[in-house]
Amino acid sequence: MLTQIVNGKILTPQGWMKNGSVILRDDKILEVTNCDLAVIGANLVDARGMYVVPGGIEMHVHGGGGRDFQEGTPEAFETAVKAHLKYGTTSIFPTLSSSTVPMIQRAVETCNMMMAQPKTPVLGLHLEGHYLNPKKAGAQMPEWIKNPDPNEYVHIVENSPCLKRWDAAPEMPGAVQFGRYCREKGILPSIAHTAADYADVKAGYEAGFTHVTHFYNAMPGFHNKREYKYEGTVESVYLIDDMTVECVADGIHVPPTILRMCYKIKGVERMALITDALAVAACEGDSKAFDPRVVIEDGVCKLSDRSALAGSIATTDRLIRTAVQMADIPLADAVRMCSETPARIMGVLDRKGTLEHGKDADIVILDEKLAVRCVWQMGDIVENTLF
Repeated sequence: MLTQIVNGKILTPQGWMKNGSVILRDDKILEVTNCDLAVIGANLVDARGMYVVPGGIEMHVHGGGGRDFQEGTPEAFETAVKAHLKYGTTSIFPTLSSSTVPMIQRAVETCNMMMAQPKTPVLGLHLEGHYLNPKKAGAQMPEWIKNPDPNEYVHIVENSPCLKRWDAAPEMPGAVQFGRYCREKGILPSIAHTAADYADVKAGYEAGFTHVTHFYNAMPGFHNKREYKYEGTVESVYLIDDMTVECVADGIHVPPTILRMCYKIKGVERMALITDALAVAACEGDSKAFDPRVVIEDGVCKLSDRSALAGSIATTDRLIRTAVQMADIPLADAVRMCSETPARIMGVLDRKGTLEHGKDADIVILDEKLAVRCVWQMGDIVENTLF
């Protein structure tokens, strides 16, 4: 099947293209061209002057549509993934909060199954924990947090071909060894829920921790110990130029001013936008969080005692609107931080993240208010209010 998208502002790796077209054949992008002459035999889609951009790659998301990936069942995975597709997420790395080994094993089995399906939007599993600093647990289940144990994680890795990322606090005993092992196995180790100082961050980076989970959240910034001042994890990460970060761009987890500051320092190629969404995201009706300790208040998920945020209710389109409308980040860069940059960080830029010849046909059309009007995932329309 041949499809031609015309009359839109097309975001290419070189910038915006007007009066061009994107041509799809089945599940691939056949061509992105500055010519908008109708192609014989193509189904013509008029973008009506709207924005044609690459689909979002969600590299940190716990659930949606009322279901949580921690449930581990095919039904939960399928429901959550489908819920996010409608909002511009065309590729997804399902995320588990700190879990027991049996919970991880169930999720691995389901993730392996989904990744084996044709045209799957599921690219791999992300484990956020359970090798975290208990003092920075936030909404993680404290009874499941422990130090990295090779007798445990080696078995999990060797039996989990879908595992693509695993988070940990680098200052914990055994964490550096854990990070080095993950890197050797092609898994991205990421710094998370941590009290690391510069020495810890640097040691972690050298062992393979090149990425930072929900930057600014569950980690300290510049602080005092009695009368003396010390750098926090935040400043330490800024000091390592090549370290990449992800920010929850719901306008709440990270204030828009800080979101813009991070963008100015790290730049579009080292900063990704994530939802960190829970089951209550992308729900058409009222829904409860999977974790009974969590409440939804002020447009965000919190622990019921209000001691910590616990995830968001955001979707990819909200990340873009927050970056553009609240943090004054150019639209092209906001989109890239939801698509191209996550693709680069997660090692899938060869087939995802940009609108280019030969890449997967993951495409989103946004209107002037940056609302989703149409979504193609691997060439199939999964959302359409445009035509």
